[in-house]
Amino acid sequence: MSWLWAIIVGFVLGLIARAVLPGKQHQPLWLTTLFGIVGGILGNAVAVWIGVGETKGIDWTRHLLQLAGAVLIVALGEMVYKSLKGGSRQMT
Repeated sequence: MSWLWAIIVGFVLGLIARAVLPGKQHQPLWLTTLFGIVGGILGNAVAVWIGVGETKGIDWTRHLLQLAGAVLIVALGEMVYKSLKGGSRQMT
């Protein structure tokens, strides 16, 4: 069941990251979800590294780090996606 939660949380993190980033993103929704999952994993790793991975109550710091990771990964992924898609355009 944890894989299902990873997909759901990744989807939500990816959508929030897209809303936070300025301008229009051109990546498909499935890629946004994948980037959200990777950003969530990155945020969790940083939270464990700085010692706030597990706290009493709601882990606000961990959630903010997950969101920051998702924003970073979605922004970087958007740049890569645009460069790959932009390079394959045909002149008419």
